[in-house]
Amino acid sequence: MHYLCRVDFDAYARMAVDLVNAPLDDLSDLKALFPEPEWMCEDPTDRDLQIFRRAQKRLRDVFEHGSGGREHDAVDELNSLLEQHPVHPRISGHESGNWHIHVTSRGSMVSAEYLAGAVWGLSVWLCEFGSARFGVCADERCGNVYLDTSSNNCRRFCSERCATRSHVAAHRARKRAAIEETAMRLDAVQLAPVG
Repeated sequence: MHYLCRVDFDAYARMAVDLVNAPLDDLSDLKALFPEPEWMCEDPTDRDLQIFRRAQKRLRDVFEHGSGGREHDAVDELNSLLEQHPVHPRISGHESGNWHIHVTSRGSMVSAEYLAGAVWGLSVWLCEFGSARFGVCADERCGNVYLDTSSNNCRRFCSERCATRSHVAAHRARKRAAIEETAMRLDAVQLAPVG
């Protein structure tokens, strides 16, 4: 029996999202970023951590360019990242029928494997859906990035939690403003001369 090996570009693009949103204070943060412990052939190094931090900033720029309507800037940044983190696909596996694609050559650093896939997936996403589908959470306290998979490209928040928190804050601000306006009117009425 033959199996068709499909590349899940969405999963690779989500790796870019995960990287941008991840804390990268130390190696334990970096290890938590990987999809599963077996994913890494080798432990990440301090050098990997530095490479991930630089890529994290540049990928955030891609999302900010895309969500800000600057698609050409997003494309330029992705093209630069593709050159820096090239894809060199190879088939890997140990048993017939268990073949899968790796995006870099054997023995590559952890950062090379992860970043080649993340940049490649995000590039395919841009070509398929456009950079307007790259989002930065509208909740000022958050700043996480996301891929907008809504049917009409209307998503503004990275999660329901952020959307709810933002809506509650806006509701409270409107309520506070209404109370203050009512208090000012009452003060104006009380100060008005009686004639």
